[in-house]
Amino acid sequence: MKHSREVIVILLIICGISTAAIGQIIKGEAILGLNLTQVEGDEVHGFRKPGLNIGFGALIPFSKNWDVTMEISYNQKGAQQKDQYYDSLNSGQILTGAYKLRLNYVEVPVLVQYTDKGFITFGAGFSWGRLVGIQEWEHGKRVETTTLSSGTYDKNDFSYILDVRIKVYGPLKFGVRYQNSMMKIRTREFSDFAGGTWTRDQFNKVLTFKLLYIFNEEKSTSNLKAPTP
Repeated sequence: MKHSREVIVILLIICGISTAAIGQIIKGEAILGLNLTQVEGDEVHGFRKPGLNIGFGALIPFSKNWDVTMEISYNQKGAQQKDQYYDSLNSGQILTGAYKLRLNYVEVPVLVQYTDKGFITFGAGFSWGRLVGIQEWEHGKRVETTTLSSGTYDKNDFSYILDVRIKVYGPLKFGVRYQNSMMKIRTREFSDFAGGTWTRDQFNKVLTFKLLYIFNEEKSTSNLKAPTP
């Protein structure tokens, strides 16, 4: 498979850390977040497309203050731009410059996280996303040729992640995450009114603001502090 090497590496990392964590109390998390997204290389600028980030995960402690986090999430990405102009072609077609792209992924992020003084957590890692839904509009009209089966967009999205979360109250935390594709999701050719053309590779960029509810955090922390018999 095209991306099998990356998947194998992620699985080996998970297995290695999970083995080191035997005997520890695994924490759980429920995630509800809002994405602000854009697609680099689509000639539309800014994190203007909102989307959902919903999921759950497991936090496996492997040392004091250190966890490896594995998540499964539903993650909406894409791009959006309102009308920029109005132009009527001889064919009767109306051009406005409006654009919207909705990409729905099921994702499996894996992160290594460090928690300082039980209050703030820093994390970094990688994610594999599988495209499960797609819709595209240009000049206010649906692009009917853009479908899952058309191959317009790569069905796999490998990205790196930077993550920060802070304790709000008890098991509730607030987090901010930045995610960026490492491989192109599409190569597209553009044209202008003068007849010029150019080609650009495209990549997902995502800012996520989320609430997290952590399960078993106190038990896990107490277990790590307990002396080994």
